[in-house]
Amino acid sequence: MTESNTPEQALQPEQAKEKPEEKKRSGFARFFSRNKDKTEQESSEPVSVEEGLDKSRTSLMGKIGNVFKGSFDINDDLFDELEEVLITSDIGVEASLEIVERLRERVKSDKIQDAPGVIAGLRAEIASVLKPAEQPWDVLHQRPYVMLMVGINGVGKTTTTAKIAKQFRDQGKTVMLAAADTFRAAAVEQLQEWGRRMDIPVVAQAHGADAAAVAYDALNSAIVKGSQVLIIDTAGRLHTQSDLMEQLQKINRVLSNLDPSMPHEVMQILDAGTGQNALSQLEHFQKAVGVTSVCLTKLDGSAKGGLAISLTQKYGLPIRYIGVGEGYMDLKPFNAKEFSNALIPDITNQIGNEA
Repeated sequence: MTESNTPEQALQPEQAKEKPEEKKRSGFARFFSRNKDKTEQESSEPVSVEEGLDKSRTSLMGKIGNVFKGSFDINDDLFDELEEVLITSDIGVEASLEIVERLRERVKSDKIQDAPGVIAGLRAEIASVLKPAEQPWDVLHQRPYVMLMVGINGVGKTTTTAKIAKQFRDQGKTVMLAAADTFRAAAVEQLQEWGRRMDIPVVAQAHGADAAAVAYDALNSAIVKGSQVLIIDTAGRLHTQSDLMEQLQKINRVLSNLDPSMPHEVMQILDAGTGQNALSQLEHFQKAVGVTSVCLTKLDGSAKGGLAISLTQKYGLPIRYIGVGEGYMDLKPFNAKEFSNALIPDITNQIGNEA
């Protein structure tokens, strides 16, 4: 006879399977590994969204499990507890209040009376809040389609730029890169080497050169060569670094002087590990350069997947990509339903008749 799970057991996350120790390799090696042995091939298999959100799911479902521990009533106290769970899971106060209020109405109208029903309702409401971040993206409506990559230091901006470029190239698009992070010599060299390995042209100048001049040269080159996509990497900066923020604004002006529609995309790279601080980062960059989309990286490294919800609820910007691993295929196009399902799984089949 198979033992049935109680609601609290079903809601407790499974313990992560122990993984054998792997020899540490640099991010560069992991991204562009040329070794074809079995171990390398296995380690480079794409990470699923569900796998990438494991830490976030484990943390959130553990807290939700405590809400439904033992006997419980579906009443105001339970909703208050769920609200607290969401707030402490980087979903933010405003988004949490909105989600729980919608959940109250759903539970009432659908006459939900059990834990699986409440959890399913919560998952559906989260997907609904996230839906505005899942927007169509036609990168070929302009030629070249010009993307400006922005963000603070350490969020993985240059690496993400290379991953996006490779995905575009693999889709058959002609791509050009611009190394406008002239503030950091290593960033120029890094992008040039990635361009060489991907067979994608990179426009660059010497360390310390005018970043706007690099962007200008790259745009003219992209036009002459008929490139479909131009991706401009810029220096990481804090909003307090006024000189570097002004440099970004100058790049914007130079591009718009050539064509008022440029840049067509200003994508801010945000590290999920920064949690609610990312909201402040986005606010400052949006004021300075008019951010039009977001890429949320390093979701696999923290339990802060709820950040996607608070970002969407507050700004409503498209989330073009989420980073759930280190390989270029681990940069995934954002899908609201897939994300919410990975964050809060269906527990219906895990609960026996006792539920």
